[in-house]
Amino acid sequence: MLSHLLIDRGDIRSYVIGLLLSLPIVLLALSVHETAHGFAAYKLGDPTARSYGRLTLNPLKHLDPIGTVCMLLFGFGWARPVPINSRYFKKPRRDMAITALAGPVSNLLMALIFGLLFNVWLYLMLEVIPFNSALAVDMAWYFYVFLYYGVSLNVTLAVFNLLPVPPLDGSRIVSAFLPPKAAYAYIKYERIISLVLMVALFVGVLSPVISIASDFLMEKIFYVTGFWWELI
Repeated sequence: MLSHLLIDRGDIRSYVIGLLLSLPIVLLALSVHETAHGFAAYKLGDPTARSYGRLTLNPLKHLDPIGTVCMLLFGFGWARPVPINSRYFKKPRRDMAITALAGPVSNLLMALIFGLLFNVWLYLMLEVIPFNSALAVDMAWYFYVFLYYGVSLNVTLAVFNLLPVPPLDGSRIVSAFLPPKAAYAYIKYERIISLVLMVALFVGVLSPVISIASDFLMEKIFYVTGFWWELI
């Protein structure tokens, strides 16, 4: 899925290069996502993430092996959740929702940054940089794909985590707007629902929903970050 831009070229070498290009984006996207959770919680009064050394972009502090592999192969995955203690929050339900929302928002901001870089590089490729060798063309293409992955992976991670399914961030946000009893019932079966979610991911049931939402957001991001083309 992540390597489709390179797989289309029809060889294993391109597939491997696609995985190598996507790996640093995966590490960055997951690390930024979890750090954003911890930072939001810290600003709202919870020092737990900081005390566990999780307010860092060091991917070794955040990565879940299975979630990282899923991110590489399927386009959506997860990291080790940042520890959050809602007892420190002044308004636990509201602050938990803000903390949960911080992760997807951070990925969308990253997607905007990569989108701007993507459009700048595309302009340079088409209008400015002279390519005098096949190697130069290949290197330019790979960097183009790298920046595209920066948008697509961050958008997909944000969309995936906004699904209102426990234990994803979307469920924390939704539960903040439910009556206390309903919110408790919603979270009570989190373990069972998470197993169902895993099966649904591997079977591909959720792929169409995630793809449609991700494609829509990516289209808007590329449009917004490419507006300056019309000014040149």
